[in-house]
Formats: sequence, C-alpha cells, structure tokens
Amino acid sequence: MPVVQFAPFSSLVQPGFWHELTRLKIDVLRLSDESLTVSGSYSVGRCVRDRETGQDVALGCNLVLGASAFEQPLQVPPMSVAMHGVFKNYNTIEEFKTADKATTFNNVANDIWQSIVESRDTSKLTQFLLLTFSDLKKYQYYYWFAFPAFVAKPPWEISTEGWKAADHELHASQLSSIFESLHAQTKPFFLVNLTGDAAEVHSIERADTYFANDAPDSIIVGFLDPSASPDNPGWPLRNLLMYLQTLYPSKTSSVRVLCWRDGELPVGGRSWKSRFGIVTGGAGQPNAKPTAVGWERHPATNKLAARMADLAPMMDPTRLADRAVDLNLKLMRWRIIPSLDLEKVARTRCLLLGAGTLGCYVARTLMGWGVRTITFVDSARVSFSNPVRQPLFDFEDCLNGGKPKAACAAEHLKKIFPGINATGYNLLIPMPGHPIPVSSTEQTKEDVALLEKLFDEHDAVFLLMDSRESRWLPTVLGAAKNKIVLNAALGFDTYLVMRHGARAPTSASNSQRLGCYYCNDIVAPADSLTDRTLDQMCTVTRPGLAPIAASTAVELMVSLLQHPDGVHAPPPPPQSATANDIGSESASNSVLGLVPHQLRGFLAQFRALLVTGAAFDGCTGCSEAVIKVYEKEGFAMIQRACNETGYLETLTGLDKLHMEGDAALESVDWEEDE
Repeated sequence: MPVVQFAPFSSLVQPGFWHELTRLKIDVLRLSDESLTVSGSYSVGRCVRDRETGQDVALGCNLVLGASAFEQPLQVPPMSVAMHGVFKNYNTIEEFKTADKATTFNNVANDIWQSIVESRDTSKLTQFLLLTFSDLKKYQYYYWFAFPAFVAKPPWEISTEGWKAADHELHASQLSSIFESLHAQTKPFFLVNLTGDAAEVHSIERADTYFANDAPDSIIVGFLDPSASPDNPGWPLRNLLMYLQTLYPSKTSSVRVLCWRDGELPVGGRSWKSRFGIVTGGAGQPNAKPTAVGWERHPATNKLAARMADLAPMMDPTRLADRAVDLNLKLMRWRIIPSLDLEKVARTRCLLLGAGTLGCYVARTLMGWGVRTITFVDSARVSFSNPVRQPLFDFEDCLNGGKPKAACAAEHLKKIFPGINATGYNLLIPMPGHPIPVSSTEQTKEDVALLEKLFDEHDAVFLLMDSRESRWLPTVLGAAKNKIVLNAALGFDTYLVMRHGARAPTSASNSQRLGCYYCNDIVAPADSLTDRTLDQMCTVTRPGLAPIAASTAVELMVSLLQHPDGVHAPPPPPQSATANDIGSESASNSVLGLVPHQLRGFLAQFRALLVTGAAFDGCTGCSEAVIKVYEKEGFAMIQRACNETGYLETLTGLDKLHMEGDAALESVDWEEDE
C-alpha cells in the first residue's frame, strides 16, 4: 500500500502582523528576547477553478497570521480554527542566524509530546514555532516557521482504494449533520459516530469511550483539513495519528479518517469536497518519543532556509517617515529612561513667536522630540542674509522681495516631515512704546484676537523675538492663560533661556511663584527699535549661540513636561549642578533631570549658570495688577499700554517706587571731598 504523503503547512503572514510586531518590539519587548505566545488560524482547504481547463487548482495549506496574532484569545470565523505557537524575536541578525534552532525546535516538539502522553491534550497538536529578527530601520523582517510533526515508524499507509470523495462512503444526510455540527462549533479534531442515516460529532477527548467498543467500524476520526489536494491530507493529521497510536495502540492499527474540507454546503449539483480514507500503521513503540520534522522550506528555492518580508516598497512614504521619526525617541525607553512619556511630548502643541534664527532652530529641535503641532508667528520676510543662519530657508525664498517668514518656515517643516501639522501666520504684535495709529486700530484689534486664539489652541509658547518690548503682550497672555512660556534671548556671546512662572501654583501652597522676563526690571518696556545703527538692527551674535539657546529652550520644555507638577514644577535648590545632585531623587527633578528656572549661558567661558528669580508683584508683564486689568478690559488695556507713556508704571505702582527712590536719594546727605 502507498505511504501517506502529508501536505505541509505554508505560512501566510499579512502585513498587519509585521506592523503589530513593530509596535510590540518598540513599545513592549524592547531588548527582551523572551518567548511569547502567538496565534494564527487555518481553515478548510480551498480550490480555485482554472478558467481555461475548467479544473480545480488546490491552494496552499496555509497558516494565516494577522495583526491580531498577539491577542488572546484569537477570534476566528466559522470553519476555521486557531493555531497557537511559540514566538521568539532576536535583537540582532547575527543572533538570528547563529541561534540554536534545533534545540528550540526540539523544545516545542517535547512540549507537544508531553501534552500527548501526560495530559492527553489535543490543543497542542498543531503548535508551531516562529523565529524572527526585525530590522526596523529598513522595515525588513527575517522569519522562519516550523510546524513540528512526529514521524511514524513504520509510516502510515493508505488502503488500496486511496483517498476518495467523502460522499462515496457517507450518506449526504450524514455529511450534512457533520457540517451543521462543525459550523456551530468548529473543532480541529473530532470523532464521528455513525448511527443509521445520521452522524454525531464528538470531541476527540472522548476516544476512550468509543474505542472501548468492540465494533469501532462505526467510528471515524475527523479533522479540519487545510489541504485541498485530493491525494494529500493536511499536516495536522500527522500528529493526530501519532496521538491515537500512542494512546490507543491496539485500536488504531487501522483508522478510518475523514478529511473535512467543506466550508459550506454544496449547491447546484456540486459534490462534497471532503475526503475519506483508511490508513494503517504498525504499532511502533508507544512509550518512545518519535523524532519530529517540520521546518518550513523557502518557497523560491524549496530549501530549508529563512524568509524575508520587505515592507518598505509597499508602505506609504509618509507613514514610513512617521514611524522613523519616533524610532530613535522610543529607543530611549529601552535602556535609558523607561518612564519617559513620549506621547505627552508629541501631543504638546507649540506656538513659536518669531521665525528667525531662534525660531528655526527651536522648530527643528521640537521635531526631533516628536512634536507634531508647530505654529509660527512672524511679520518679517526672508532676506538674503537669513538662509546661512536660519536652517528653514534657502536662496529661492529670498527672491522677489522674500517670502513671509512664518508661512515659509511652516512649508519647509512639511518638506522635512510631511506628518507635521505646521502653519504660519503673518502677524504684527503690538508693543508698548509703539503707538497704534488710529487707521490701524481695527487691524491691530483683529491681530490681537487672533493671537489670543492661538494662545488658547496651544500648550507651550516660545518667545523668540528680537526686541524686548515685543515679548510684553505674549508674557501677559501666557500668564493670564496659564500656559507654558519659554523665553530665549541672545547677546553677542551670552544667552538667556527661562520659563515663566505659573500664575497660580497648585503643587505646593507655600511655594514661591517664579518670575517672568520682566520681573527683574523696575521700568516698563519701551521703544528700543528707533534710531538704531546697522549693527543694532541686526542680531549680531556668535553663529553657534542660537542653536545652543534654542536647543536648551526645547530641552527645558521637555523636562518640564516630564515633571509630575508640570508648569508648577519647582526650580532646583541652589548648588544643584553636580552630577550627584542631578541624578538624585528630588522634587525639582523630572525623569530627565533638573528643571531650572533660568539658564544664563556664557559662550566665551563655555559655561551656563542656573538662576532662580522670584516673581515681582510690581512686574509689568505678569503681576496680578496687569493680568486682572487685561482680563477685564482686554484690547482697551493693550491699546493704552502701547499708546500711553507711563501707563504700565502707574498700573503696577512702579511710578511710586521711582518717586520713593528719588526721595531717598534726595534725603541722603552726600559728603564732598575737599
């Protein structure tokens, strides 16, 4: 009699599986190479009809893995069954190539064998093995499946009649009964008890009861067959026969087998697709573990070798860029900072007031941190001196009078990364000391309303303008709306980076409010732009200063976001600049380290000084006197601050402070040297 030839499994891995593996590797597994459970499914064997010959062509005996492969339990449709496996992902291609695959395979085979002889469990008869390596930079996935199956000695043989159509052995009513039972509850393996014109389907675990019968001819062993080949039953039958031979050697020298392949009832005169055959085999050694085979062959070479799925060509370039942007950031959480909240950073909507040298570098660093929403506000145009210092502009942007800086910067961000939500507004911010002409009042009012709306729509605001007075209104708005406000200002070889103190701290009732950009001043901001020489009109700084200050401002924001108190995070105590202090647990530390109030950098000395400054109750930018009048009067208050000299001093009490100072000076009895 001919030896039974089993149709091996062929893996069919959907792109969704690799996408889910990418997420799992980056966010969960990281450097772990522990084994996990993975699930796939197979269904009844299927054929397609050749239009030219009219013959049925059998499709592969497929195990399908999709995006839900790591979910437990796996949901499968009727006439399909779940198939569970051992999944192991290696961290390097060298580990994948040199791994002891034979040992790993044998461990899975041993697990199947123990489930047979110790627990009589059929749930692991189809257990498989999947080894992978994921090259997440190139989106290439190396993988190798194994479907361990035991080798019978002597091999199973099919009767001289061979495999025949099931309706040649069973009545149509019996086949219909089997279909209805399996459609209601699909089983990978089952027993069929024939009773007259009917058939009863039972679990294979009830074999003890039925094989005890002296007349086993009424019992048929069935399995859901993923093969559609007329002469080759599917791979699951190998371990099922070994299961029966091991546990019931005296009753299974000859086994009546039903290969169930009907996913639906036949209609239109079509015949049943299921096959029937009688297989015989020697008794073998019931207690001895047989050898196992089952490594998947490469479909192109038919050799035992791993395969590679290259998803890069079939992925949307924008989606590739989106994943690649986050890759380096998420790698931080593998070894260095597992508690880093990258999602919080990515969700932070950033408003950049100023699209010049500082604005360009701040935007690039924000993108590096994965920030997805960046909005520019600027009223200038790109000039020929800009591109060499401002990395978001090029020579073409300077032609024909220059493009508006804000919109041009946003456009270039989208060219760098299409997934960024970048916009630009050409907007002139009113400033104290710069009266608003009557003819421009309505336009200025609209500009202020737009600026207020932008503050409401963003979480963090960067003040990156090149004049002192232009920062006044954003300082007031940031304090009134309790936004994260970061300030960066440049000298020739010095810089200031600071965060403005929150208006109403809630983390500690006794904490002192931190100051803003104007809290150290006892004069109101005034016109600093009129009557300037050329070197005063241009930002004359050492070229490396702006990138340092811009990056420091962004890093300060990210550290603030990681602090549990957020915008109310306290500054570090004095003398907290040593490595030990920075690494210690402290209320002033975030997971990234210190969250200082101010950093004053001195490039000539290559050092930075941490400074903490308290809020000034007579501040023209963030004091309650200013904020409350703004909240009550709105644009009218802003208009007076711009048009009326001395208004802010009177509002905050600085005028009285000046008079008290003058009086104190007059009361001093100066001694003159003779």
